[in-house]
Amino acid sequence: MRFIATGDWQLGMTAHFLSAEARPRFHRARLDAVSRIGALAAEMGAEFVLVCGDVFETNQLDRAIIARTFEALASCPVPVVLLPGNHDPLDAASIYDSSAFTRRVPAHVHVLRDSEPFEVIPGTEIVGAPWFSKHPQGDLVAAAAADLTEVAPGSVRIIAGHGAVSVLNPDRDSVATIDTDHLRTLLRENRAQFIALGDRHATYEVAERIWYPGAPEVTSRREDDPGNVLLVDIDPDTHEAEVEKVALGTWTFTVVEADLNSADDVDALEQRLNAVADKDKTAVWLVLRGTLPTAAKARLDEILEHFTDLFALVSWWERHTDLAVIAADEDFADLGLSGYLQETLDELSARAMADDDSALAAQDALGLLYRFARSNS
Repeated sequence: MRFIATGDWQLGMTAHFLSAEARPRFHRARLDAVSRIGALAAEMGAEFVLVCGDVFETNQLDRAIIARTFEALASCPVPVVLLPGNHDPLDAASIYDSSAFTRRVPAHVHVLRDSEPFEVIPGTEIVGAPWFSKHPQGDLVAAAAADLTEVAPGSVRIIAGHGAVSVLNPDRDSVATIDTDHLRTLLRENRAQFIALGDRHATYEVAERIWYPGAPEVTSRREDDPGNVLLVDIDPDTHEAEVEKVALGTWTFTVVEADLNSADDVDALEQRLNAVADKDKTAVWLVLRGTLPTAAKARLDEILEHFTDLFALVSWWERHTDLAVIAADEDFADLGLSGYLQETLDELSARAMADDDSALAAQDALGLLYRFARSNS
């Protein structure tokens, strides 16, 4: 028995950090990922697709997003099972109860609204642990599995959950943490053969037969292995499971670090950025350190302005950036500054070396002065 495990589609994600120009492309990519999952199911002979929570970014979405989701799912040749998560819980305002959803949901799309075993195909059932609010008061997976008995020979049971497991959860006092030892017990006692979890957007194996498939498109620069789905094979007789990670994502979020202390270093950074493929699907956060003369900093600013037009995002990660600018005499020697402009240069040069909050503004101003003077503005 083969199926695809995925999660955290977060369709309708705001992506506020992207430019107005890039945002629609990012939204479209998430829907395209859904279509690619359906195509993968057909290509690899998967018998169903399981989505482990956070199908939608929120319960309050424009109905057009729901309609486009169904359009993307329409071509999927197998059942698609959706688990409500913390972003789209089964609360009073649930998107799964909206008329936009209930009137047009395709017949092969199923929502796990409770923890009753759902027979997705003959001989295979899914036990879901849906969220009913954004703040559950306990381990939802443990509650869902409380009455499960041993799986019958020749049958398969999969548990679908959403949330942080105890071996990863930084909030050890959270009552909603999923107990990892309990998950292992369920598998050891043959009350389930596989556990698929959502909430972590990077692919991660918690333990044997316990996996986070991750999100099929990247959502954060902090994710170490996003953009995947899992192709899972379970033998109904031996209950052994084989898991293959399949990369589907087309977007990249990356952090570019560089030490810049000369014009040559700036040129090297330009070459690195030039070499990046699919710039319109790549968001870059810069971590730059060092000390640059004014001319090199002005050159850096021009380069980054150019790449801002090409990449989906070019942004300074200011908390980790430490780049200083000095007014080297040779930078301004041939610009013919005099009078007020020379006085301004002298004042900015002094402030740029100060040990206070005005230094950064003065360094930026030096760069502007250099560029304006060089262009005779």
